[in-house]
Amino acid sequence: MYAIFVSVKIKPDKVDQFLEVIEDDSICSVRDEPGCVRFDVLQDTSDPLQYYFYEVYHDEAAFQAHTQTPHLARWRAASAECVEEQKPTIRTNTVFPRDYA
Repeated sequence: MYAIFVSVKIKPDKVDQFLEVIEDDSICSVRDEPGCVRFDVLQDTSDPLQYYFYEVYHDEAAFQAHTQTPHLARWRAASAECVEEQKPTIRTNTVFPRDYA
């Protein structure tokens, strides 16, 4: 499995907009993409404006398919307004559990 971690800091006045659009991306990814196994959105306990996304795909090709979806396009458009800072994406291969599906 192929997994990524995304780390974003959200502008204080854009949290509601961010939550709406990232929920859309998360739900649509898992529901509509056969290659997306998991898409979790996490909030940092020490900084409520810091969020992390943990996304798991069957393989890198499934992730590449994700990059062409309408829901990711909506996220990218909104992120230009909502995100104060984004760190480089961490790309990984999962080890355990061996199979999410």
